Amino acid sequence: MKKVFASIILAALCAGAAAQSASTFKWGSADVRYMQDGTIYTGGEAVPGAPVVKAPVLGGWKGERINAQAIFKAGPESVISVSASELRCGKSVIPAESITCSAVDYVIADFYGMIGKEVSSQPDRLVPARNWKVGAGKTCPVWIGIDIPRDAAAGRYSGKIVLKAGAQEYSLPISVTVGKRTLPAPEDWKFHLDLWQNPYAVARWFDVPLWSEEHFAAMRPIFERYAQAGGKVITASIIQHPWNCQTYDPFEDMVAKIKNLDGSWTYDYSVFDKWIEFMFSCGVTEQIGCYTIVPWGYRFAYIDIASASVKSFSSTPGEKEYEDYILPFLTDFAKHLHEKGWFQKTCIAMDERPAEQMIAARDIVRKADPHFKIEGAVNYSPDIADIMYDIAVGYEHSKTMTGQDIMRRSAEGAFTNLYTCCGPEHPNTFTFSPLAESEYIGIACAARQFSGYLRWALNSWPENPHKDSRFGGWVSGDTWLLYPEGSSLRFERLRQGIQDYEKVRIIREEYNMPNTQKLEKALEPFKTVVTDESIDAAAAVKNFTSVINKL
Repeated sequence: MKKVFASIILAALCAGAAAQSASTFKWGSADVRYMQDGTIYTGGEAVPGAPVVKAPVLGGWKGERINAQAIFKAGPESVISVSASELRCGKSVIPAESITCSAVDYVIADFYGMIGKEVSSQPDRLVPARNWKVGAGKTCPVWIGIDIPRDAAAGRYSGKIVLKAGAQEYSLPISVTVGKRTLPAPEDWKFHLDLWQNPYAVARWFDVPLWSEEHFAAMRPIFERYAQAGGKVITASIIQHPWNCQTYDPFEDMVAKIKNLDGSWTYDYSVFDKWIEFMFSCGVTEQIGCYTIVPWGYRFAYIDIASASVKSFSSTPGEKEYEDYILPFLTDFAKHLHEKGWFQKTCIAMDERPAEQMIAARDIVRKADPHFKIEGAVNYSPDIADIMYDIAVGYEHSKTMTGQDIMRRSAEGAFTNLYTCCGPEHPNTFTFSPLAESEYIGIACAARQFSGYLRWALNSWPENPHKDSRFGGWVSGDTWLLYPEGSSLRFERLRQGIQDYEKVRIIREEYNMPNTQKLEKALEPFKTVVTDESIDAAAAVKNFTSVINKL
């Protein structure tokens, strides 16, 4: 009996030991969303799958950020920490400080065409991979970002990624081939990146007074991350609720408009000036997009001294009351911008308004100052495009815009961008979108000669973005790309696509020879506007990357 009992104890101990060693750490694909239950998602249904176990051989230019993904599968509940060694190539080193290891957290999402009907938990938020808890039997992706130093020697570098889970330690080999070319610093990228910033969301999330020192301190890491991705445009709301409160945190008026007793107007630019100067200090310095003199709700507010109250009225471009309000403001605004030295950087912006309203508003802008620049997001038409210095065309509506149109505008110094928002379904940057689609967008801009990309929401968070990416009738993740305390899978892949764009630009400018024929052939799939599941972004991006890194 004692022997039987001893055998049972030994078997239990062995089973316990086996359970303790059941955790695994393997390489995965940066194109795949790995579900907590071990299934994988690349678009469509989640399907059974396993991580890719071969160590990836990564490649990039000096100054480029490249990405990889590994997968930790917990046996027992585990608290993990992940770090990287330095990468060595002979005597040359990529220091460990150049490598960021992040755990991938999950948020609730629904799907395109299934809003409010079908939900899942999608991997998206990147958090520091330090003391991160993983439930028993759960999958935890680990995202690895490598910033190749600009002074790195060309060659193949090797090192390892180390994950500690309690007393257990797991190691994965990693190799990076650094090419001879150097990518410019982000502030020198030509890609025209315009991701709308929402300072009001930051104040609410961090519970700090609006425009206080604490508010600016909370905003800095978020908007510096935007600048480090090549962000070029500052979003400024010069009219209250330019988008009619479509976000959880509405955009307020950064310019107070005061109607005096004698009917004259006074304007207070103190908030506007603080915001612009702050964004300049974050590294976003090229353009100021002022939204909007044609707000979606067509309502305009002002402080009325006579009644000591805030009043508002409704009007549209073409009406006298509209011009009586907008024209003196824009005239004074132009004067202020000239005094600050910002006039040449500033655009009066309009977003998806009827053509006749935009043209009527343009006429008033020209009365205020004929040199004012105009920008906007519209469904393309030549009449509208010709009044705009900076135009963004919806991806699915961009078929009608030819390369000749874009090149002509570029020669005139004008920007022509693609944009996505609540559509199309593909390619896009939702919390359930196939990851390669985020990178695909930047390459598509290069293939079709577009100046860059506009997205209507960098950080217009819902109530709790760390838990739930849904918001009202919008598609999951539509309202933001950056989290309050960090990045996302889709933002990192979007940034990679912007780097791809820069590579294409550099090679096109440098060569006029057969070498570029290989590049243009690799870009062919990106020139066709596909907006359904037939798009194979991962295959197109993989082929493009293999070609561009060999040139």
